[in-house]
Amino acid sequence: MYDSPFLTEIAIVADNTLASAIVSAINMDKESENRLKHFVALKSKYQATNYQESSPSSLLYLILRKVDLEIELSELEFNWLQEHEIFQTLEIIWLQQFRMGESKRLEAEFSHLKAKYKVAKNWESSLSSVLYPILWKLESGNSLTDSEVKLLQDNNLVQTIALVQDIKNFANLKQKYQATKYQDSYPDSPLYKILKKLETETSLSDDEYEWLLNHELFEAIETFEKQESARRAKVTQLKSKYQASQHPDTSLSGQLYKILQKLDTNKKLIYSEIYWLEQQGLNETIAIADELERKREFIALQIKYQASQYQDLPPNNYLYTILNKLDSEAYLNEQDINLLRQLKLPETIKIANDKYASVLKSKIVSGVVLSDVEIDWLRNNEYEDIIILAQHNHFAALKRKYGLIDPSLPLEPLYAIMLKLEKKERLDPKLVLQLIEEELLSRGGKIALAYYRLEAEFYEQELNRTRHKWHIPTASGYWRKANEPEQALKLTNIDLNRVNDSNLKSAILVTRGAAFRDMDNLAEAENCARKAMEYQPDSHQPYTLIGAICYDRREYEEGDYWFEQAIERGAETEDIDAERKRVIRSTKDDNKRHEAAEYLLKKDPQRYAWAKSYLKKSSDNGK
Repeated sequence: MYDSPFLTEIAIVADNTLASAIVSAINMDKESENRLKHFVALKSKYQATNYQESSPSSLLYLILRKVDLEIELSELEFNWLQEHEIFQTLEIIWLQQFRMGESKRLEAEFSHLKAKYKVAKNWESSLSSVLYPILWKLESGNSLTDSEVKLLQDNNLVQTIALVQDIKNFANLKQKYQATKYQDSYPDSPLYKILKKLETETSLSDDEYEWLLNHELFEAIETFEKQESARRAKVTQLKSKYQASQHPDTSLSGQLYKILQKLDTNKKLIYSEIYWLEQQGLNETIAIADELERKREFIALQIKYQASQYQDLPPNNYLYTILNKLDSEAYLNEQDINLLRQLKLPETIKIANDKYASVLKSKIVSGVVLSDVEIDWLRNNEYEDIIILAQHNHFAALKRKYGLIDPSLPLEPLYAIMLKLEKKERLDPKLVLQLIEEELLSRGGKIALAYYRLEAEFYEQELNRTRHKWHIPTASGYWRKANEPEQALKLTNIDLNRVNDSNLKSAILVTRGAAFRDMDNLAEAENCARKAMEYQPDSHQPYTLIGAICYDRREYEEGDYWFEQAIERGAETEDIDAERKRVIRSTKDDNKRHEAAEYLLKKDPQRYAWAKSYLKKSSDNGK
């Protein structure tokens, strides 16, 4: 048909463009037709068929489309409808527009009611909530059913329930005092406060009285005036009852009436009120107030201490004194307890005893040592558990004091022994024997020192009492064992020329020399020993002392010589060996101890086998 491919291609493009144009025209006609139909339908739906213009370009079509899509119209569009007198359509649109905002209005109303009726903020805020109709019901002045109140309780709406109760109370009070014509039922109304005052027969303020007048609530005013008249009569009665008639004040709002009311309702006056009565010269009223206060205190004490069967007694009786003492102190004396027994008040006695026992227990726990009187009281009143606690606590404290760290040490006899030592009482032979069995004397601990000091003091006292001079070496020996050689020297520093008994002179010199030796004054110690030999050459004690002195000086062979002399004069070999052992044990110098131990082992390794331990100690210390 066409002579060239180029022309053929142009023809094809032209044909396609024409086809597209034809299709587009058909579509436009279809859309225009649909818009016309849509406009007609909308005019019919919104009753605007009287409006003649049917072109979709009409503003009415835009307005109706927006309304149908629930889009809010502008003021301009509403004005256009009025100008064209399309009133039926306008009314329909107004109703629809109003309905469109209904959800927001409902939400706002619900939010307002929740705030007004104190619903917790975290409560469900959906309009479908069951709470909404309940609050609406309250707002309309209707009462809630039991099931509705229970729903509030189940959801822990405490403040709302309290408000509901106030609303109910308000309604009941309005009914009671004939104030129902006042429409407001919410408890924040001034009337609710006024009616509650009428219910409690409390005076109204001038403003509250004026409020009732302004709202023409004359029945409530009549009730108030009757109450006011009764209160004035009450003022006169109270003034007479509490001996305050001479005071001129008859006001219901005055200080006197307030004070007399407190007295009549059995309430305690505060300091400022007592001071006011004093300033007014109402001393009789003050005396009555004091008497009433004592009665209140007495009754309270009787209840507290289970003595209520004597409520008719006046507060100036001895039972009141005892109960007051029991309340402020912990201890009742025997006279007080006997009176309680006479009054047959065993429960009161039990309370008093338990209170004092508790105080003693607290003292024990805080580390206080109970006195013998307190322990006797516990024993007499059968508080054995507290006695045991006291003993164990005291025993633990005494063990610490006397350096006894072994936890397995038994309470007895050690506790009895330490108690005597604490009281400066001498131990009887049985207790001394028990100390020996426990090796508490031989080990030289604090218990041994306390025991020896006690014995030294006893024999010094005996010396002063009897003038019996044989107590001098005995007391001196105990002072030495108590690690107080100075006291031994002080005691033995006497004029021996005034002592007739040579044996006694020798004994005094031996113990004095031993005290010098304890203080490392070996020259004076030897001097005393040699003088003792002169007074009593056949006694082994001076020889034993010189032997020990020689060992102190590391003169072991000479010391053995003197020890042999002591044995020849009656000293036991075991005692001499024990003396050697004491010398080595008490030597502070490791080298001296090692040297003495070696000497004895060379002399007789079997007899002095115990000395090996001192070699080991010296070797260990050397390391």
